[in-house]
Amino acid sequence: MARKDHYYNKAKQEGYRSRAAYKLKQLDELENVIDRGDTVVDLGAAPGGWLQVAAEKVGPRGTVIGVDLQRIKDFDDPDVNDRIETIRGDMTQERTRDRVIDAADGTVDGAATAASPERAGGPADAVISDMAPNMSGEYSLDQARSLHLARQAFETALSLLDTGGDFVVKVFEGPDVDEYRADVEAEFQYVRATSPNASRDESSELYLIGKGRLTAPVRAGDEPEVEIIDVGTEGDGIASVDGYRLFVPDAEEGETVRVRVEDVKPNFGFARRLDRD
Repeated sequence: MARKDHYYNKAKQEGYRSRAAYKLKQLDELENVIDRGDTVVDLGAAPGGWLQVAAEKVGPRGTVIGVDLQRIKDFDDPDVNDRIETIRGDMTQERTRDRVIDAADGTVDGAATAASPERAGGPADAVISDMAPNMSGEYSLDQARSLHLARQAFETALSLLDTGGDFVVKVFEGPDVDEYRADVEAEFQYVRATSPNASRDESSELYLIGKGRLTAPVRAGDEPEVEIIDVGTEGDGIASVDGYRLFVPDAEEGETVRVRVEDVKPNFGFARRLDRD
């Protein structure tokens, strides 16, 4: 109970709309999810504690788009208000997801402009979701609904995130969470699971943090045939797969080789020649 009182009172004293604000603060401190100038989409944003934290983090050149079924009231701080756009809608409905995508597409580098064609991924730098179902009191049902919302958030994140972007999502522990985490891991450089200190002691909520959205046309384990088009400063061959750079040791410019992809980063990857095994 002491922990609940501490964060509730702290939120009141510091002007945050909910104790959940400290969850996002702690998650961000752990993995640096939000940077200055970012475009952030907050799913399930009411009453607005995460919006406040995100708006503080992105600064005057950033934008935060908050989505919820409930109306989100304006904030007392005009600087926070200026950085926030809210959408009232149901994230399980396609039309709401389309509105979010349209809103994020119109915001690049903190300015309302058309999405830049140079961006390899989507228009958002981070997608964060604290969505939770209306609680029925039956844990198995509530957990299944939580997982459904987490998958909706994941699908939205894949539509919105730029290359290297980050994803934070809440889910209740239980069946199929490991499978869900594996799906998230396939789309990000790495995934961390954690429960912030600001969560209640009795809570079964778990937060997954996906770092480094991968938009590469290859994945670890793929075995494409590639042409070496250049040699890097370290002497590795460089192949291009749909514009994505793949470094191949012991390869010369002009060679065509079959490789196995070993490691995939947001903007480049590493592979080894199969004919040298």
